[in-house]
Amino acid sequence: MNDPPQQPVRLLLNGPPKVGKTVVMRRLVELLRERRAVVGGFVTDEMRERDRRVGFVVRDVAGSEAILAHQDFQTGVQVGRFGVDVAAFERVALPALHRAQGSGGVVIIDELGRMELASAPFVEAVDALFAGRLPVVATVHVYEHPVTDALKVRADVQHVAVTEANRDELPAQLLRQLMHSAGLGD
Repeated sequence: MNDPPQQPVRLLLNGPPKVGKTVVMRRLVELLRERRAVVGGFVTDEMRERDRRVGFVVRDVAGSEAILAHQDFQTGVQVGRFGVDVAAFERVALPALHRAQGSGGVVIIDELGRMELASAPFVEAVDALFAGRLPVVATVHVYEHPVTDALKVRADVQHVAVTEANRDELPAQLLRQLMHSAGLGD
């Protein structure tokens, strides 16, 4: 008799801004690659000038990047003082997620925030990934939003708090959980 297929891991990393969620995701990508695991998706980094955040860059883990938002952008989508370039975000994030979905590996989404959720095609891609068969690790904003609120209450989603106390060890813990769920051992 065959065992039923195991439910894919779905992790939402949460925590206050600047606690280190992106650092955890970046290190998790490195650890997965060291294990020769297939990994796809994107991370979002701050742009800083003279110790002041001036924007955000979206980076496909495979290499392409674009400016997601900048304080000097005048766009139809504003989040705080940042104008969001939704088209630039979609040019990087959507292909990254589609490649990840087709590769059969771990999907990294950093982050599910107000800037990213301004893209309807991105929201559709996220819905498809969470309905699919692949493990997904995503960082999520602290704000209320219908898309993230729905993800946060799903029974198949595990919440992981990122704190200053756990952020250094968290990537290795997440790696072990992902490898174990994939039947690859520790």
